[in-house]
Amino acid sequence: MPRPRRFRWVRAQPGSTYFKPRGIPLTALGEVVLTVEEHEALRLADLEGLHQEEAAQRMSISRATFGRIVASARRKIADALVNGKAIRVEGGDFVMAGPQICVDCDTTWDLSPGDVVPPVCPSCGGANSQPSGFRRGRGGGRGWRRGRPH
Repeated sequence: MPRPRRFRWVRAQPGSTYFKPRGIPLTALGEVVLTVEEHEALRLADLEGLHQEEAAQRMSISRATFGRIVASARRKIADALVNGKAIRVEGGDFVMAGPQICVDCDTTWDLSPGDVVPPVCPSCGGANSQPSGFRRGRGGGRGWRRGRPH
């Protein structure tokens, strides 16, 4: 039985989660899925210009694992650019570092690498938390009522 994957620590939520070539209908496009940790690896290595060792420490993974993640991300981006595919950013084995909010009791706290994963609320002990700046879908979590009073 293989060893379970460790969570990767991500500090920046992707601003946009879908990219597609202009002028090509979505139905005619292939799609490449970039995981959130691959997005974070590209951000650390290529945008911030960190060396692999330092970037790996920020994500709480080994340098070799970081190298595999960033190589996979670059391969997917190259495939999308060269072959005219859309890029969707989603999924993966990651934990958002930074401010967290407990869904059960509304307590907020800072989560950083080295903390318990999955996050546990320091107030009520619940494991039902999410990053405090977490974006729900376009409806803002209001469901079918669209914000109307109950």
